[in-house]
Amino acid sequence: MLAVLAILPIFGLIVLGYVLGRRQWLSQESSAGLASITFKLFMPTLLFIGIAKAPLAQGLSPLLLLAYYVPALIVFCSVNLIAQRITGHATASGLAATFSNNVLVGIPLVTTLLGHDGLVYVFAILVFHSLTLFTLQSIYSAFGSVEQVNFKALLKNLANPMIIGLLLGAMLNLSGLTVPAPLWQMVEWLAQAALPCALIVLGVSLSGYRLRPTTAVVMLSGVKLLVFPLLVYTSTAMVPGLSHDARSVLVLMAACPSGVNILAFAKTQLDTRNVSSTISLSTVLAALTLPLWVLLVAH
Repeated sequence: MLAVLAILPIFGLIVLGYVLGRRQWLSQESSAGLASITFKLFMPTLLFIGIAKAPLAQGLSPLLLLAYYVPALIVFCSVNLIAQRITGHATASGLAATFSNNVLVGIPLVTTLLGHDGLVYVFAILVFHSLTLFTLQSIYSAFGSVEQVNFKALLKNLANPMIIGLLLGAMLNLSGLTVPAPLWQMVEWLAQAALPCALIVLGVSLSGYRLRPTTAVVMLSGVKLLVFPLLVYTSTAMVPGLSHDARSVLVLMAACPSGVNILAFAKTQLDTRNVSSTISLSTVLAALTLPLWVLLVAH
């Protein structure tokens, strides 16, 4: 019951955003402005605060990264192998099954359940999340087509405001400096706007997708919400010295629905339809599966 109560506000705000977008009570220009200030100011500020006071040594463990990314690699390769045998060409299916919406769902979830202390483990995953999985997808697509891997574009993922917020927080943490109280209060106020705005933005963005629950979409959603987090749950149990909070964060981040920015890697009309439907369906079904994972990692 506590797991449901913790997650209910998260999906309540997503539904609110969906209604605002579907009814067009929030214009495209307004929603674009809200998304821009959320990703460029509010979310980076939240991450900055979380990392500035976190024990960094715990979050930068190589074993912690392996516990998350080895299962991700297994799922990515397995799903793409099956999808390519069916379609005969490279698809974004493996990315849809492994790339979690860790910013719009993962950060609010971790912050709600574990507070800012849990963000240190989010830090480790977020820094490499886009770079690792987008690089894998680009290399895979290049082997299956005439495309070239654009490493310059991939490296730009490290220059986005959220990564900058994480790095600035880490620098403040390591420096031992103290931020003046009035300035820190202002930063905290900005951070408080991050979670509700991010969830509303997600709901608005989902209102633009049509849900087509084909067999492929249902299977991809099942792999994303159940198989991938199960593998992470298993791998974290095998890592010695991993704290309960670290294990919980890794599993919950793996259990988040597919991220909306994977649509950029869908090249065909069918692939675009499958990926967009997987984003929508996995987000809807996550309202049912995430409480189960919360209960599992709580024990």
